[in-house]
Amino acid sequence: MKLYLNDVGVLCAAGNNKNEVLSRLLKGDYSGLIQSDKFGKNCFVGEVDGELPKIPKNYSRYDCRNNRLLLAALNQIEPTMQRMIKKFGANRIGVVLGTSTSGIYNTELALKYLNQNSELPKNFDYKQQQMGAGADFVADFLGINGSAYTISTACSSSGKAFSSARRLIKLGLCDAVIVGGADSLCGLTVNGFNSLESISTGFCKPFGLHRDGINIGEAASLFVLSIEPSSIALKGIGATSDAYHFSAPDPEATYVIKAMQNALDDAKKTPDEIDYLNLHGTATVLNDAMESKAVHTLFGSKLAVSSSKGMTGHTLGAAAALELAICWLLLNNNDNQGMLIPNINNDAIDDTLPPLNFVKKGDFLGRKIKICQSNSFAFGGNNLSIILGLA
Repeated sequence: MKLYLNDVGVLCAAGNNKNEVLSRLLKGDYSGLIQSDKFGKNCFVGEVDGELPKIPKNYSRYDCRNNRLLLAALNQIEPTMQRMIKKFGANRIGVVLGTSTSGIYNTELALKYLNQNSELPKNFDYKQQQMGAGADFVADFLGINGSAYTISTACSSSGKAFSSARRLIKLGLCDAVIVGGADSLCGLTVNGFNSLESISTGFCKPFGLHRDGINIGEAASLFVLSIEPSSIALKGIGATSDAYHFSAPDPEATYVIKAMQNALDDAKKTPDEIDYLNLHGTATVLNDAMESKAVHTLFGSKLAVSSSKGMTGHTLGAAAALELAICWLLLNNNDNQGMLIPNINNDAIDDTLPPLNFVKKGDFLGRKIKICQSNSFAFGGNNLSIILGLA
């Protein structure tokens, strides 16, 4: 069964819609990463700029920044969704999202208010931070009645959502699924990663010689996955779990290689058929070393690769969906020269790592991009690789 990605809504530190995100990423623009102490540690974060849509009053129990991010992405795909609802019916549309923070920032603000006023804010509702609230909100807002749930597996969350959404359609439970994820900035993640000594002292440097950690970001990315033919298809998914360590990657990269190979097998593709690979590329010492080894082992040193996190920050539970949106935008671009997303790190590439063909600003494929692959890895050895391509 062929499944298609009919539309996408996306916003992140690089822009508030599809055109902004693609334009700024192609230019290598990392101005969306800003220095802030709003969340505890003074560091660079990837914060969405601009006013987000307000949650309607009748959905006020869902009102948090995470769901406002989701609403902003949902507004971009609403015409496509209304067409799907009309075609398939509300009972045949599902929602599968990934997140790691949900609306925790609202709870942090509520607890601060409680400490100062001895009571919680009147507008606070636990549903604002509940892990599954995003999927519930999207389903309620659109009035759809198919399966609706959220997956939380750290930085692979929204990628796992694609695997689960595909299964819903293949099992005949849905004809279309809103799939993606959202994560918003909060003190829990900024201070948590700081306690792991994983926050960069400046701009993050994916695969850089002096890389020292991540810039945490926020984003929302929502796709319409369906049986209705479209120009871009979901080609393959590969997932593995090595359970090597709670937070550190397996330096041998055995199961990361297997995840990428599984995606290729699922898509019935060979490594030399991939035009571009969006790397997980967190800019941490161990992850980049492991991923360099894995990619070089499977693809060699000719495939065009980059980490977009040097411009968006690491958006955690939303990262997989955001970076798949970047691949979708490249595939959907009318540029026949195949402009590529550069690897921005404000540093020299670490030449002690296995060599890869990192995209530089202005690089292009020389023809239209036809197929892209994207990697996402999470704590606990949770590995995922997904392939999108022209239908």
